[in-house]
Amino acid sequence: MRPAVFFDRDGVLNEDDGYAFDPNKIRWVEGAQQAVKAVNDAGYFAFVVTNQSGIARGFYEERHVRNLHEWMSRELGSFGAHIDAFEFCPHHPDGLIERYRVLCNCRKPQPGMIRALLERYPVDIDASFMIGDKQSDLDAAQAAGIAAYLFDGANLHSFIAQLLTDRPLDPLPQIHSRSGAARNED
Repeated sequence: MRPAVFFDRDGVLNEDDGYAFDPNKIRWVEGAQQAVKAVNDAGYFAFVVTNQSGIARGFYEERHVRNLHEWMSRELGSFGAHIDAFEFCPHHPDGLIERYRVLCNCRKPQPGMIRALLERYPVDIDASFMIGDKQSDLDAAQAAGIAAYLFDGANLHSFIAQLLTDRPLDPLPQIHSRSGAARNED
């Protein structure tokens, strides 16, 4: 059993410019690659769980999201970092693409993506936590039984370094906010 850090993607690892899918337009959040490496070096699994309603809305396809995640993996590799698994939800109840126009259990604030990873990997739930930039991220983590922290949008490495240091002292799942109000979900 190993602890895990669950990262939201847009707004946590990369700047949230709305419906990100083109690697040429991705801008990493300051300290993002170093944060993932710190998680790896601390012995945690590093997971990404991201809502991708742009698929349901017809802005891009699942293959574009997979290509972006492959690109992110290569970029992280140049820092000696890696993501153990990427999970994304292509659904949205108001989607234009019929097969994705559903209410599902994977779209945050539902915990489906987190639970899928918990089933596939030997995760120490009590020592794991989520980093998100929206209330729906925190709600999904709470529903899955893990702690959650609201990223303040500054330097992700500084933010995560403090959490990795603090975690042994805080083993109970709780929701913590380290910034102001959460933003709306896409």
